[in-house]
Amino acid sequence: MRISFHGAAHTVTGSQHLIEVNGSKLLLDCGLYQGRRADTYERNLNFRYTPRDIDGVILSHAHIDHAGNLPNLVKQGYERNIFATHATVDLASLMIRDSGRIQESDAEFVNKKRAQRGEPLIEPLYTEQDAEEVAGMFKGVDYEEAFEPVPGVIARFYEAGHILGSAGVSLEIEEKGKKIRLWFSGDIGRYKLPLLRDPVLPEAVDYMIMESTYGDKSHSDPGLAYTEFRDVVKRTVERGGKVIVPAFAVGRTQELVFNLNQMMTDGDIPNVPVYVDSPLAVNATDVFKRHLECFDDETRKYVEEARHPALDSKMLTYIRSVDESKALNERTDPMVIISASGMVEAGRILHHVKNNIENPKNTICIVSWQAPHTLGRRLADRELQVRIYGESYDRKCDIATIGGLSGHAGQDLLVKYAIGVKDSVKQIFLVHGEEKQAMTLKGLLHERKLSQVHYPDLHESVDL
Repeated sequence: MRISFHGAAHTVTGSQHLIEVNGSKLLLDCGLYQGRRADTYERNLNFRYTPRDIDGVILSHAHIDHAGNLPNLVKQGYERNIFATHATVDLASLMIRDSGRIQESDAEFVNKKRAQRGEPLIEPLYTEQDAEEVAGMFKGVDYEEAFEPVPGVIARFYEAGHILGSAGVSLEIEEKGKKIRLWFSGDIGRYKLPLLRDPVLPEAVDYMIMESTYGDKSHSDPGLAYTEFRDVVKRTVERGGKVIVPAFAVGRTQELVFNLNQMMTDGDIPNVPVYVDSPLAVNATDVFKRHLECFDDETRKYVEEARHPALDSKMLTYIRSVDESKALNERTDPMVIISASGMVEAGRILHHVKNNIENPKNTICIVSWQAPHTLGRRLADRELQVRIYGESYDRKCDIATIGGLSGHAGQDLLVKYAIGVKDSVKQIFLVHGEEKQAMTLKGLLHERKLSQVHYPDLHESVDL
């Protein structure tokens, strides 16, 4: 048996892990790499394996850095099932189509600039039609239901608590009379967050592929993050500005709306219009309502009564059309605009940032981890000048960063996650983390007598 780490190795994006067992090839996730624009296109376009030779795909959840390269995989010859939880099937179908639309739209916008400069035009990485081809290949599976993605491998999904439908993946593998259990964490969520159930921790695992995004720090209490976000909104609205929040359309957006509605209900901030400017988020809300099995008990009750504040609020407007989106940038009254993408690399958020970044009344509020070389990272680093669609903009607005709103486990839960398999595990592979974060986590695990921890290089292969 061999594992090859073809993505999310020494970085946080582009999750792709290839398992070769019993003569079959099983791919865990197929995400888009996000980073320096000069590198991303070629890296996402070219696989280090032949897609037609892959025998099965298991998808941990619907975020684009885990699911976003499936259209390329299928376009280049993959033609078998893609296994995921039922909620992930519905969300991923929406998200990859949305990704295709965004890439077409962004390519068209950039090509207008390139044509004016006499530069060669670019092609989108893939199109909405390419993404449509993937939807029919999904196969939904219940949590904890056994399925066989390739011969000799029995798989099960367990709640990860990260976004709707997210899962850790258990693989019971038999090869040449040898039996092992491998666990793939996907993205690990947090305890006591709004909406979702808490993550299930692994037990009795021989090998584990585990995320390490926040391996260097624990999150602040969710209550403190709530307070920080409230204060950002309050001071920005009081000075007559807009709060621009780049946020993933699924998961983070719903949590932010939940918090904002609570703040206004409690009188902690003035009643202010909240706009979710993402067609994907509109459709995702309907998916949330269909998948009560993913919610905690309190949320399930609210949704059954059609009154959950993450889905329904008098100050909340979902923006569908491009014209409605553009109209927001012509207004000067205080408001909160939540828009995708979360790393400010594509979609409508780019237009909101470029139209509001030079006004000192406004605030861009960063509420999630930002990959290196993305516009979101440059904003989080408070660079004074940034480029958007090839044009330079002076950053005069305020920048706020709130780490405690992350949907990823902090250092304390990551340590607990790993310690739970201490008595059985032969090797832990740390992925989905930058070197500083992963090595800090590795050191902490060593202190707790977990010495078999490896931080694999990109495209490295390990025989088990």
